[in-house]
Amino acid sequence: MKTANKILEYQTKTELEFIDITNEVKDFVKECGIENGLVNVQSLHTTCAVILNENEPLLIEDMKENLKKIAPKNHPYKHNDFKVRTVNMCAGECANGHSHCQAIYLTPNVILNLIGGELQLGTWQRVFFIELDHDRPRKVQIMIMGE
Repeated sequence: MKTANKILEYQTKTELEFIDITNEVKDFVKECGIENGLVNVQSLHTTCAVILNENEPLLIEDMKENLKKIAPKNHPYKHNDFKVRTVNMCAGECANGHSHCQAIYLTPNVILNLIGGELQLGTWQRVFFIELDHDRPRKVQIMIMGE
């Protein structure tokens, strides 16, 4: 069995940004030379997600609106109360309870089949990296295991 891994780096631009990373994942599959196995694509952040879905602009807008309804930004999250919260604080801490709560409805990773050197995706399936918080540098790791 062989393994290969790569970190993709992004500078996100806004909250609820859907970044289609399918081509970058496919390019790495070709580079690594593994023909059959599994491809894990994983966010390295708690306020980001990796999902499979269709890259259709109106659907993406619908998904954004759904996430806003599930965990609205203006809700009084305890995580955002810096007078009380003392855990995992850092300089420049931002009020992002909504981003963490949106993340629990999504997945931090997707695992895809690799057969004959081809990523197995359905007709409309694309791999998205989703920024749930504000703009900042972000990382996604790809791990391929197989032969």
